[in-house]
Amino acid sequence: MKYKYDFLVIGSGIAGISFALKAASHGKVALLCKTTLEESNTAFAQGGIASVTYPPDNFEKHINDTLVAGDGHCCRSAVEKVVTEAPAQIEELLNWGVDFDRDAKGLFDLHKEGGHSEHRILHHKDNTGYEIQKSLIEQVRNHPKIDVFEHFFAIEILTQHHLGEIVTHHTPNIECYGAYVLDQRTNHIHTFLSKITLLATGGIGSVYLTTTNPAIATGDGIAMVHRARGAIQDMEFVQFHPTALYHPKSEKPTFLITEAIRGYGAVLRTKSGKEFMQKYDARGSLASRDIVARAIDNEMKIHGHDYVYLDVTHKNADETKAHFPNIYRKCLELGIDITKDYIPVSPTQHYVCGGIKVDLNARTTISRLYAAGECSRTGLHGANRLASNSLTEAIVYANSAVKDAEKILNELTYNEHIPNWNDEGTSLPEEMVLITQSFREVEQIMSNYVGIVRSNLRLTRAMKRLEIIFRETEDLFERSVVSREICELRNVISIAYLIIKQALRRKESRGLHYTVDYPNRN
Repeated sequence: MKYKYDFLVIGSGIAGISFALKAASHGKVALLCKTTLEESNTAFAQGGIASVTYPPDNFEKHINDTLVAGDGHCCRSAVEKVVTEAPAQIEELLNWGVDFDRDAKGLFDLHKEGGHSEHRILHHKDNTGYEIQKSLIEQVRNHPKIDVFEHFFAIEILTQHHLGEIVTHHTPNIECYGAYVLDQRTNHIHTFLSKITLLATGGIGSVYLTTTNPAIATGDGIAMVHRARGAIQDMEFVQFHPTALYHPKSEKPTFLITEAIRGYGAVLRTKSGKEFMQKYDARGSLASRDIVARAIDNEMKIHGHDYVYLDVTHKNADETKAHFPNIYRKCLELGIDITKDYIPVSPTQHYVCGGIKVDLNARTTISRLYAAGECSRTGLHGANRLASNSLTEAIVYANSAVKDAEKILNELTYNEHIPNWNDEGTSLPEEMVLITQSFREVEQIMSNYVGIVRSNLRLTRAMKRLEIIFRETEDLFERSVVSREICELRNVISIAYLIIKQALRRKESRGLHYTVDYPNRN
């Protein structure tokens, strides 16, 4: 079946939904969700959204904090754009019904997190992402010009390749005409034709064994653009959140202990109870994420431990419960009372700073295709993302994408020549275990060889192992009826390949990419 929409939005987090709500003023919108509207990386964001709000904070301070965290690799124009446009987008969220915490005077109760010089994190308790997602969903479900397709999984974006042309990285003016999309309830593949397509597919966490991302975070948008010969950049900069709750039997996603709890006053300690961060950075437990994660990793290796402690027991118990009710409740389920007990934590994959290369208007290198949110690489984060800048970036760039797209919308037409999906000669996979086992192998390869600390030897070994899995999977894909499982496997292999390839190219240690072969910058 063929669908036609002015706008096709793939992904339903803050970037996808905010784009859809604004684009609906200019045309008909299809919003595709891999599972349901409620499940997205946005919904798992605890800490908050960064924006200059009150003095003594100002734009220059936020810009400088972002540049310092990015370790000399940020695009300054992207940083200035996000920081200066953030307050207007916060107003949009308030208009959509998002409820940020306020103090007794009615002012925003701002948090301070690692790498920030001022209190500038707007939040709702310790589940800000969920609050934002809930409010946006209420808006989108009631919008007459937005059609929501839940359990619809995008397989490929449509380009000249699907018209029989040879498309390479050197092909001029590659265009996107929509996407092939799998209805997971019927196993039928539909053709969605669009004038404008936005990718807002989130993160890549499922490439690793442990992650704070939901299981749906398999890098689908980045992988699709890579296969379509679009530009992907900075994938070597994978952020490991320093403080995920350590529990040996935990499943994806690993529970995150928000950075805001360190801004509140929590202190990192070894298992013997000693503070250690002052050895690594003058800011102590409030240093940027790359520094804190490497410090914890080093302390764990020195002492042979699987975790360190986060101590908030010296703070007022009632205040702690009020500020962090979800963390308090989750830890209590495991027998940990955070007002009395130390919290066991360890670094866990959390975010990728690279992705689909976009310009200041969120345009990718493929015409008619935009990207926003974690799947995009704007240049804001550089080599290391400053805490709580991600939701800000997502909504700012989604807004820019709408403004840019509306200028060209009326010039565009649907490409009626795109054929329907052809699955002749395929059959159901003989053994699903082939897919699940390969997926586990990718997770282990990435966790063992492409983690917080890397080396050329480890990266090369990872690439060799990955090449075998890639060939086996492509052979299986050619012979199999398309399923979400085999498509996700293809995607995580592509993501792993891009991370390793771009890590091998970087002959220095910078930000989140630390290699023992080049411990100091050239």
